Amino acid sequence: MNALDVVSTGALMLLGAILLLLLMQTLKLREIWQMMLGCQKTARWASIWEMENKELRSALRAEKAHVEQLEGKLVILQAMVPAA
Repeated sequence: MNALDVVSTGALMLLGAILLLLLMQTLKLREIWQMMLGCQKTARWASIWEMENKELRSALRAEKAHVEQLEGKLVILQAMVPAA
């Protein structure tokens, strides 16, 4: 085996090692990509839940105000009815 064969074999081995490293990086990036997609989906759901919670809190405030209004009317009506 002459020097040129040794250099060619070394270069081929180096290319194989580079290919292996690139494959490992691709797998790691794929894993990170899947994790990012999961986080994106979770963030979307969190945003939806937050909007729903705001709507529910607003509806609850409106209901409480309505109950207070009805209680006020009840007090007025009870004052108008003579005590038996």
